[in-house]
Amino acid sequence: MGDAAHTRVLVIMGSGETSPTMVTIHKALTARLGNAEHSAVLLDTAYAFQENASDISARAQAYFARSVGLTVGVVSDADLPAGENPDAPAGLAAIRAADWLFAGPGSPSYALARWRGGPVADALRERVAAGGGITVIASAAAAATGFVAVPVYEIYKVGADPHWLEGLDLFGVLGLKVAVIPHYDNAEGGTHDTRFCYLGERRLAIIERDLPQDAAVLGVDEHTALIFDLTTAGVEVVGRGGATVRKAGVSMVLPSGTKTTLDDLRSLARSGVPGRGAGTPPGRDGAHGSGQASQVDGQGPGEQAGAGRALNEVTTDAEGLFDAAARDRNSTTMVAAILDLEAAIEAWSTDTDENDDSDRARAVLRGLVSRLGRTAEQGLVDPADRLRPAVEPLIALREALRTDRSYPAADVIRDALAAAGIQLRDTPDGARWDVAARQ
Repeated sequence: MGDAAHTRVLVIMGSGETSPTMVTIHKALTARLGNAEHSAVLLDTAYAFQENASDISARAQAYFARSVGLTVGVVSDADLPAGENPDAPAGLAAIRAADWLFAGPGSPSYALARWRGGPVADALRERVAAGGGITVIASAAAAATGFVAVPVYEIYKVGADPHWLEGLDLFGVLGLKVAVIPHYDNAEGGTHDTRFCYLGERRLAIIERDLPQDAAVLGVDEHTALIFDLTTAGVEVVGRGGATVRKAGVSMVLPSGTKTTLDDLRSLARSGVPGRGAGTPPGRDGAHGSGQASQVDGQGPGEQAGAGRALNEVTTDAEGLFDAAARDRNSTTMVAAILDLEAAIEAWSTDTDENDDSDRARAVLRGLVSRLGRTAEQGLVDPADRLRPAVEPLIALREALRTDRSYPAADVIRDALAAAGIQLRDTPDGARWDVAARQ
């Protein structure tokens, strides 16, 4: 493992693990390994059941190669006996020895069904307990790391009653009894609560009652990383959101920038009170480490600024910019809005997080291009300016005819203008006109 043997880091990411928002974090993490070539592996188990599994792996490999500078190999079916998969022993060895290891999107329950009680779980546990290198576990795989896990698909998509599954308990070797919940601040539901990895407050409160007194929920927001330095026993929150330790509906929120200790986190998980060695308790009139923490009831932390925009935000901004430019008849800015959105879609093309943000962005992009085409067809110049030399003499003639009480002739002019799309309004100050909007 070379120089990486002196680096022992565990990272839990709430989401966005292969998105532009997390590139800076990935680069900072891999920089801890030094400048030599690094062995890097990706575990595909959490999404191996999907028909597009090979495509997800390829996108992840492209992301880490292009954005982070890591050449990543894929470890598949390392949980199978050597008789069924001759590559399994080599895969297990890679899990234990890789300088950098990654597991991410998919289904927590599928990953647990494959890993729990088997050689992969043992290898991961050994890696956390005494191994070296950097271990990055995100999204679905992160949900499987606690002593219990949320079967999110079964509850949110299938309608199963809220319940826990037995987890891998990777944090048990660190003295932490936690249920890890990624996507903690998810807001995709819009009109309904999808925080807490799509559970929402009501369902989380139900299963939270089943946790033992010395356990807690450990939530990690989207586009956020909770970094455990296992050599120094330091803990840091980086990214757009925060991490949350929640017990019985009361949350201790650790915003992005928080630096604390593993001892303090253990104390929070056991009793909801930080340890003595970590400074001012969260939410008690002071800083928690170098960040600011707050205590709230039943809520996740607010979004923090700083780590780049999510694709849905870029999409919304592009729409707004295009609309404003269209009102101002500014073709340069209309084109810029389209190009910004197209560039964002390309940048997010390697994201393995499965939501509808990319589909929505592409739909909006197509709509903006169509609108630009219609605008080009109609012209950006105000049609009233083009028609004024022809329309205003006719309006003056109509006024003269009305003054002479030649109303039938004046009405002929009015009707002809209306047929041409010109709307007339007679006011005390004279006739006013504008071009009728196209239907």
